[in-house]
Amino acid sequence: MTSRIPLSVLDLAPVTQGSSATEAIRRAVDLARAAEGWGYRRYWLAEHHFVAVASSSTPTLIALVAAATEHIRVGSAAVQLGHHRPASVVEAFGTVDALFPGRLDLGLGRSGQRRAEALSAVASGRRVTEPRPEQWVDGLLIPEPFPMEQLLGSPRLATMTRALEFEGAQHQDFADAVDDVIDLLAGRYEIDDLDVRAVPGEDADIEVWIFGSSKGQSAAVAGANGLPFVANYHVSPSTVLEAVEAYRSAFRPSSAPGASGGKPSLTQPYVVVSADVVVADDDATAAHLASTYGHWVYDIRSGHGASEYQDPATAQPLTEQQRRIVDDRVRTQFVGSPATVAERLETLARVTGADELVITSVTHDFEDRKRSHQLLAQEWGLRQG
Repeated sequence: MTSRIPLSVLDLAPVTQGSSATEAIRRAVDLARAAEGWGYRRYWLAEHHFVAVASSSTPTLIALVAAATEHIRVGSAAVQLGHHRPASVVEAFGTVDALFPGRLDLGLGRSGQRRAEALSAVASGRRVTEPRPEQWVDGLLIPEPFPMEQLLGSPRLATMTRALEFEGAQHQDFADAVDDVIDLLAGRYEIDDLDVRAVPGEDADIEVWIFGSSKGQSAAVAGANGLPFVANYHVSPSTVLEAVEAYRSAFRPSSAPGASGGKPSLTQPYVVVSADVVVADDDATAAHLASTYGHWVYDIRSGHGASEYQDPATAQPLTEQQRRIVDDRVRTQFVGSPATVAERLETLARVTGADELVITSVTHDFEDRKRSHQLLAQEWGLRQG
C-alpha cells in the first residue's frame, strides 16, 4: 500500500442521547486506548463548556487519557486562551508532563478574543463574514461561508461566555498570550523585571500548537513563532485554504534542536488539517449513522450549543430551513465506506498540502464510532500496535 501521511484523532467526548457525561468520559479513555493500538499518532481533546460535550476540563481529561495509554501523544484541541491565563495553562500541562514527559501537545486557540472582535465589528456595522460563492478546488469542496453574525446574537452564547470570564476582565491579545506560554515554559517570563517561574511547567517537554480557522491572527502567530498549525476544515471548511496559505506565508523557522520553551524545532511549516468523518462497512450504512450530524450542527448554529447527539433511528428529519443552515458542514463531512472516505481524505491532504490529518467521528452508538476509527485506520494502512 502506498505510504500515506499520519492520521490523528480529535475527540469531542460527545454526550449522546440517552447517555451521560460520565459515560462520555469513560468512552474517551476507551477510544484513546483503541486508537493507540490502531496506529493513530495523536489523541486530541476539544474544550467546550455548558454543552453536551464532556471535555470541558481538558487538562484533567488529558491526564486520564495519558495514564490509560502508553505512547500516543495526547493534547488539547484547543485550550481557549480567552478563558485561561497562560500561567494556569502552563502549570496544568506541566503537572501532567511530570508523569508523562514528552507526550503532550498544548494546542492553543483564540476563542474569547475572537468573539469580542466579532461583536465589535457587528456593533460598528462591519461584516464578520465575507460572502463568497461555493467552489471546487481540485476535487475539494470549499463551500459558501456560514454567516457568523447569526450566531453572535445568541443570548445563550453570551450567558455562557459570562460564566467563563471574570466580570470586567479584558482579553489578553492572543499573540501576547502565546508569547507568555512560551516564555513560561522556557523559564524566561518576567513581570516588572521580576522573574516569575511556573512550578511545575518550566522546562516541561511540551509541544505548543496553534489552531485556527481563517487567515487571521492565529495563522500569523503560528507562522511568526515557527509553530505547527492546525487548520479546521471540519469547523470552517470555507476558509481552510486561506488559513493554510496565511500560515505558510508568515512562517519563520523556530529554535534550533534542543532549545527549550515548549517549541518544536521546525525549519519549515507543519500543517495539520481536520476532517469530520463517519466510516462504516458500506456507504449506505455510513450515511444512516451520519444522518443526525446535521441536527447536532443546527443546535450549535442556532445558538443552543451542542446538544446530545441524536439517535438516527428516532430523530425527526430537519426542515428545509434547518438544512440550509447546516448545508456547508453536512456536505463537507466525509461519509462512506473505508475506500470512499480514504479517497476523500487523500483529496483534502493533496489540496491543502497537509503534513498530517486529524479526524473526528461522532455517531450515536459508541461501538459505531469506534468501528469508524478502526476501519479508517485499516484502510489508511496505519501500523497497528
